[in-house]
Amino acid sequence: METFLNGISEKTAVLLKSKSRKAGKWLYSLFRLAFLISVGFVVIYPLFYMIVTSLESNTAFLNSTRVWIPNELDIVNNYKMAMECLSFGKAIISTLKNQIVAALLQVVSCSVVAYGFARFEFKGKKIKTALLFLTIILPDMMLLIPRMVNYSKLDFLGILGLFNNLTGIDLRIDIINSVWTFWIPALFGVGLKSGILIYIYIQFFKGLPRELEEAAWVDGSGPIRTFISIALPSSGVVIITVVLFSLIWHWNDFTLSSMYLSDNFPLAVMLNNFEFAMNNHSYYFVPRQPESMAFVMAACVLFVTPMLIVYMILQRWFIESIDRIGITG
Repeated sequence: METFLNGISEKTAVLLKSKSRKAGKWLYSLFRLAFLISVGFVVIYPLFYMIVTSLESNTAFLNSTRVWIPNELDIVNNYKMAMECLSFGKAIISTLKNQIVAALLQVVSCSVVAYGFARFEFKGKKIKTALLFLTIILPDMMLLIPRMVNYSKLDFLGILGLFNNLTGIDLRIDIINSVWTFWIPALFGVGLKSGILIYIYIQFFKGLPRELEEAAWVDGSGPIRTFISIALPSSGVVIITVVLFSLIWHWNDFTLSSMYLSDNFPLAVMLNNFEFAMNNHSYYFVPRQPESMAFVMAACVLFVTPMLIVYMILQRWFIESIDRIGITG
């Protein structure tokens, strides 16, 4: 009888432990779900607020009882006003011509520079690597004045300046307010945040099996052909990462664009000058007036939508690339 009772108590204890474990797992899952929902709401809140506000009419702002679901919409007027003040057509063309082309050129040039750092030994490599990291550390604001001086009279290694001193003929050209202020740095791998892109490429190229390149060298391929035929086709994952970073950084940049250009500004500059544009658009723009926020938020939606679409298309490959690159110190 005692043995029977002991057996029952042991089964009861095991059953209680099993139930407590299930309850613990259920509570943990509930806590994790609540935590992820809270974090997700904090992350998505600005975007959700921006979209909802961009749809509201003037009278909807006066109704404090309806916050997330407006009782009246004025989508056409809000977005029409935003597009007119942004000069959306001209601004998007300027963005594509200046920023996006420079971003794509930078993706190519940075891959060439990074392959050289990752695969070849050359004199002064350590010093050049230190200079590469210095370009990452230095803020762009420190280089604005030297760049403006250089681009106002473009010269390479002072050769044209020396020729001007000897002959009095000034062959230096002014490329300010032209696409070349964006394209030339991108072509030479010294564009916007190029140091970070080069570093990402270097980390990936170091992980490529050397046997692939050695097999190409045995077949008679030189460094250029090996890079084009072996390294680049194997770099799809890192290229996706670099393309996204480069596109977003160039798309969001307004400092360099506002310095280099005097007209035909890209979207980032037009959005930064949105208040001034509204004042000049026969509309009395009052920043603290709630009704004005609909136009501002509509302009913000127009600005972020293209990059959101690009990310949604590439996000699966982007997440895979981040997992495979393994960016480490």
